[in-house]
Amino acid sequence: MSVAENIEYINSRLPETTKLLAISKYHPASLIKEAYDAGQRIFGESREQELTQKQAELPKDIEWHFIGHLQTNKVKYIAPYVALIHSVDSIRLMEEIDKQAKKCGRVIDCLLELHVAQEETKFGFSFDDVRQLYKDGVLAQYPNVRVRGLMGMASYTDDKLQVRREFASIYALYSEVREKYDANVDTLSMGMSGDWKIAVEEGSTMVRIGSFIFGDRV
Repeated sequence: MSVAENIEYINSRLPETTKLLAISKYHPASLIKEAYDAGQRIFGESREQELTQKQAELPKDIEWHFIGHLQTNKVKYIAPYVALIHSVDSIRLMEEIDKQAKKCGRVIDCLLELHVAQEETKFGFSFDDVRQLYKDGVLAQYPNVRVRGLMGMASYTDDKLQVRREFASIYALYSEVREKYDANVDTLSMGMSGDWKIAVEEGSTMVRIGSFIFGDRV
């Protein structure tokens, strides 16, 4: 199937409440343009240098999201144009995003990354960390950062029940945040090429799909 057909396949199975973020990291601009020509406008990258290069050469109405582990010294390069940072995993990073956003005269939308998966390599806040950030009013200290919601990854496992349980727990925290702390929170980023259908069933409002659209990474 072509890139356009893959996008159509996914979109036809997403509810109106769920957006498709096409993960274009390690894929050439030509493939991204194929997706763009098929109507896709939201793309995700995980490396600042690659993102900056693609942002310069591709259409200007693309909405670029940053999805990878973001080092504080790289924030300044993407701050002028990034639409949403999915991977805010520390207060230190939030401070830097706030600082660089202020310099650009912007408020940058961000998601708090949750540490859910059973792998040591994953970054992120614990569920209790997130609750504490809201209870202590920490997020209000960063006026140039707007927390739009949460991002989480399920464990890399063939156990679909475990994946479903983990997504359900992320959705429960997302609902709790909306009800108790911030009714404006509207984004729950979860689900990738291997588990997006389960994520949608468990309440995801944004799925991050790369290889299913573009094929294996170059």
